[in-house]
Amino acid sequence: MNNSSTIRSFARESLTGNWLNAILASMIFSGIISVVGSAYGVVFLIMGALLFGLYLYYLTLIREKIGDFNLLFKAFTFSGPNLGLFGKTLGVYLLMNLFIFLWMLLLIVPGIVAAYSYRMSLYLLIDNPEIGVSEALRKSKEMMNGYKARLFYLDLSFIGWALLCVLTFGIGILWLYPYMLTSQAIFYEELRKDLGLTTKVKENEANIIEEIDPKIGGVVE
Repeated sequence: MNNSSTIRSFARESLTGNWLNAILASMIFSGIISVVGSAYGVVFLIMGALLFGLYLYYLTLIREKIGDFNLLFKAFTFSGPNLGLFGKTLGVYLLMNLFIFLWMLLLIVPGIVAAYSYRMSLYLLIDNPEIGVSEALRKSKEMMNGYKARLFYLDLSFIGWALLCVLTFGIGILWLYPYMLTSQAIFYEELRKDLGLTTKVKENEANIIEEIDPKIGGVVE
């Protein structure tokens, strides 16, 4: 796996020519959270589906060099092959936060470790929509074994950018959030390649894109 600097470089390359749409995608996500923010229960129930869509958007951006806003609402499609997807994203989000909370009750460090262990759960659900909630969490935990520190270092590498956002009175977050999400998606891709997970993902990826726009469907070579 490449180091944090190289991953960020790949992220900037992926965002070249796509910054505006990437920023808009993040703004749509943030806007929805803001609108329903007063109803915490509602936000908590849909957060998994919203994050699923956001991760799918950026994962598609780095794989296909396209960004379709329809991807943001993929988990809210309650028909066809996507039936049950909302429930899975809800289950993953609820259980993930429950496990993190329980570990936090012991010590803060185990809670942080748990958060990184389950970080890839929604990505795995994107590439393997047929798996269940517990399997997504289990596979993420297995996948991140030996890689949690790497992702932690990647997150830490954005501290300078975060400080810059403070100096710009928060305006810089418009660029930072897409930058971080693109880097995280690339980290997942690098991790997947390190573990030799390629073939099945490409087929599922093509199916997701084809459902959004049949003209660009087909297995990616």
